Amino acid sequence: MTAAISAEGLVKTYGTVRALDGVDLAVEEGTVLGLLGPNGAGKTTAVRILSTLIKADSGRATVGGFDVRAHPDAVRRIMGLSGQFTAVDEYLTGRENLTMFGQLYHLGRKAAKHRANELLEEFSLSDAGDRVVKTYSGGMRRRLDLAGALVARPKILFLDEPTTGLDPRSRLGMWDVISGLVRDGATVLLTTQYLEEADQLADRISVVDHGKVIAEGTADQLKDQMGGERLELVVADPSRVEEARTIMGEVGSGEVLVDAHTRRLSVPVQGGTSALVDAVRRLDAGGVEVQDMGVRRPTLDDVFLALTGHAASSDDQPSDDLPTREGAPV
Repeated sequence: MTAAISAEGLVKTYGTVRALDGVDLAVEEGTVLGLLGPNGAGKTTAVRILSTLIKADSGRATVGGFDVRAHPDAVRRIMGLSGQFTAVDEYLTGRENLTMFGQLYHLGRKAAKHRANELLEEFSLSDAGDRVVKTYSGGMRRRLDLAGALVARPKILFLDEPTTGLDPRSRLGMWDVISGLVRDGATVLLTTQYLEEADQLADRISVVDHGKVIAEGTADQLKDQMGGERLELVVADPSRVEEARTIMGEVGSGEVLVDAHTRRLSVPVQGGTSALVDAVRRLDAGGVEVQDMGVRRPTLDDVFLALTGHAASSDDQPSDDLPTREGAPV
């Protein structure tokens, strides 16, 4: 298949900080690439370069076959972008915002109004369409911002943490919208803090840390790298984490992964039930109290922890982004 989005050796520095250090990416037409990584890993920088907001210091990138450095206007005409912060005008109504975006895309006033009405309905904002955006909740603004990125029905979308700030029901609704876009042929590069989001939506996943791609593959391929069943527990007392690590090492058949912040430990095991019973006996004998414990298949959170050294957190603050309607043609 043809790569709708590609990047080769992207490098970007800010003073002494190397935000990107030779990133390679490829997103095939009609698929979703999930870009995972800790805050500051370089995800948003990569999105900004690919969407023509900033230029790379070196490397090459194309979107829809157009070089982002040589033909930025052509790229902007075929893509949509929803950034981490909403790019809507809070002093206009939701309907006025979407109509304005449509006119920026040269839809014509009548067509822009019609498209605005369609999107307000699709994103369950019809009842609020004639209210000024400054009265919207954070989740409503996120939905309106994504609607704005879809005004021109772009076939290539950059979604930078599109569901941040949404409640679980709204997040599931957004997943349905994104899945529907892909079914209709759209190509999506998605950054997210929610690992279950990548698991649900992404055809392939690239994990970025310190400006480099450190792992890539399907969700199942990444999970398979972690081995079979895993024993996981959460220690009640933070001061007993190291004791629990020692016990887990005696019970398990591989490296013990520890996230000190959440007091969560995980280790691969052979014979899940017997390993669980053995661990319970050893922990009880050592007086180590646990809040939760069980045996399960590896998750993307295990992969993330193993690769980056800590668990992903949906409570992290989003990295900086530009509050502009980046996808509009100029």
